[in-house]
Amino acid sequence: MTTKFDNQSWYSISEYLKDKFGSKVVKLALDGNFTCPNRDGKKGFGGCTFCSESGSGEFSSNDMQKQISLLKNKWPVSKYIAYFQSHTNTYADVNYLRELYDKALCSPNIVGIAIATRPDCLPDDVLSLLDEYNKKTFLWVELGLQTMHDKTAKEINRCYELSEYDRAVFELKKRNIRVVTHLILGLPGENKEMIFNSVKYVCKDDIFGIKLHLLNLVKSSPLALKNPDYVSFNSLDEYVTLVCDLLEIIPENITIHRLTADTKRSLLISPEWSYKKRTILNSIENTLRSRDSYQGKFAHFSDFNLPSL
Repeated sequence: MTTKFDNQSWYSISEYLKDKFGSKVVKLALDGNFTCPNRDGKKGFGGCTFCSESGSGEFSSNDMQKQISLLKNKWPVSKYIAYFQSHTNTYADVNYLRELYDKALCSPNIVGIAIATRPDCLPDDVLSLLDEYNKKTFLWVELGLQTMHDKTAKEINRCYELSEYDRAVFELKKRNIRVVTHLILGLPGENKEMIFNSVKYVCKDDIFGIKLHLLNLVKSSPLALKNPDYVSFNSLDEYVTLVCDLLEIIPENITIHRLTADTKRSLLISPEWSYKKRTILNSIENTLRSRDSYQGKFAHFSDFNLPSL
């Protein structure tokens, strides 16, 4: 098998960062005390149905130096990305955002920032601010799309239209800001074809990166309260097969930021095997190797001009 990737069959963000900065680069998961417009009443209440009370930031904190001290034991020589993860990290006044981002960049060995947000929380003044940071540091912006399908979006209480994602990608790329798109695999009511269409839809824009997130049913989430018996995938093998099929159609230049999920076991309801992150990743690698396959193998056969459905 011949690919451009080192030691594995997909183009991981870890590999990209190591090549760019010449050493291991670790993301510091930060909580900037944000909320979301579908939590505070601006657009809705309760948040997205899959989301926990922490806004998908179970492993985040506001103590960056403590994280660095702990991580130095594992990676003595490394650099860091300040990753604003919990809730919507552009949903605030630009003065607060500037203060927060500046404080993160002042810490030693911070080589850039990553900002997770919603496409509908990028007004012009925030875009201008991000443009400033993109010109002086390494930056990517993560957009929580989850699905291209409007019916699913309504059911998960996403509270914005697909057109707002398209606008956000256009505005960010116009400013040469790297875009990473989140998709969730296993949302209620979605079949394999719908998942494939979502992946094709985001890949058509030649984004910088993609996150494929296994849907975990977690305690305290609206989905768990409404449907406590929901299981996104019946087996680890079923999930691994789907991810490998998707990797084969994702162009090889798109960095892979996630292929499964991270959830505290104390919060996890299902799938019961999803906490086995290393097992899942090893199974994905082994399956691709057994196929003599890799990321992007069939990307040239995919229809990346797929219209929205």
